[in-house]
Amino acid sequence: MRIGELARRADLSRDTIRFYEKKGLIRSVPSAGTSNDYRDYSEETLFTLELITEAQAAGFTIADLRTFFRQLENAHEEDFEGEVFLQQKIEDVEETIRRSRRFLKTLKEAKAALVSASNQD
Repeated sequence: MRIGELARRADLSRDTIRFYEKKGLIRSVPSAGTSNDYRDYSEETLFTLELITEAQAAGFTIADLRTFFRQLENAHEEDFEGEVFLQQKIEDVEETIRRSRRFLKTLKEAKAALVSASNQD
């Protein structure tokens, strides 16, 4: 699929997709049979973009994502060290979830206090 369709389906801008490709997170191939510089992306790229979006929302950086993808690509090799990296990322995400839950509780308490105060007026 071409970048326009990919951008629409992934709900990302073309610039974002190009950025991820430039950083080595996704790949494209030259379109067959065209004289233009069109590039094609596989259906798998859509899944990868969704994974990137979710990972970034969980606190992954571009460098983390490159390491993560590199680890996945090399999982079959003897010197695979992905377990340590992934364990650290699991712990990081779990900590982010804990902090988010604490902050959510604070937000709910603040909202309840505001509602209570406005009902007393």
